[in-house]
Amino acid sequence: MADRVTVVVITHDRRTELLRTLGKLSGLPERAPVIVVDNGSSDGTAAAVRRLHPDVTLIPGSRNLGAVARNVAVRRVSTPYVAFCDDDTWWEPGSLSRCADALDAHPDVASVTARIIVEPSGAEDPINAELATSPVPGRPGLPGPALMSFLAGASVLRVAPFREAGGFSPRLWLGGEEELLAADLIAAGHALCYLPEAVVHHAPSVRRDPTRRRWLGIRNTLWFTWLRRPLPAAARRTAELARTVPRDATSAAAFAAALAGLPWVLRDRRQVPAHVEAMIRTLDEPRRTSRARRYVG
Repeated sequence: MADRVTVVVITHDRRTELLRTLGKLSGLPERAPVIVVDNGSSDGTAAAVRRLHPDVTLIPGSRNLGAVARNVAVRRVSTPYVAFCDDDTWWEPGSLSRCADALDAHPDVASVTARIIVEPSGAEDPINAELATSPVPGRPGLPGPALMSFLAGASVLRVAPFREAGGFSPRLWLGGEEELLAADLIAAGHALCYLPEAVVHHAPSVRRDPTRRRWLGIRNTLWFTWLRRPLPAAARRTAELARTVPRDATSAAAFAAALAGLPWVLRDRRQVPAHVEAMIRTLDEPRRTSRARRYVG
């Protein structure tokens, strides 16, 4: 397994959570190499990793790069697949092998997303049911339901297409950053799948700022919409967001930030092919009734 999958973890000021995750990863039977990118932590994260996990490749950063830190790590990856992992998630034993086996058997699949178990309760994450019943059309014989995106903290990706697509956008930084990359992967002819027999555990960190995450999520959704979707669809999605997000200063600020980025969005706009847009539209109704895809905080 060490020659098939590398695990990449990004972290920022979550030393305790990261050390727990690294302890879990070090005990996996796959013995996959691990790369940690420290996004400018001020809590002694880098020193703790060097001291307690000397086998981990540590990339210390002077500032918080958000999701782009994964791009930095993937430059160091020599295996064909990369398993992304957050500092508050970890892969269950055997799951990396299952993901690698699925990618080995299906060369057109660029990403497989695992089933998520929420700790400490052991409950199924609500997103699992939505992934399992995804309406996105896929070719016969895929290893699992076809998806339009992936969850970066719980997915294994094929390295070559990730690099060819440019990785995660520096503009989006963090928060729904997967959607843009996923659309570009699908437009390039790749498939994304849910693989429920692979499992990731998630113990949500208490060091979260849900309000800022909502701000980023709304802004990034709007940017993705105007970067890739046809203009009528982009206008409809924008109107839907305006109707459904919380009516408060955070949402207003997110819309303002998205509007401020309009010049570069229009400059970089590249509409997805018609068949990809048709795939995106299959999620319109599930999104409206989703329990897991709501802008809260």
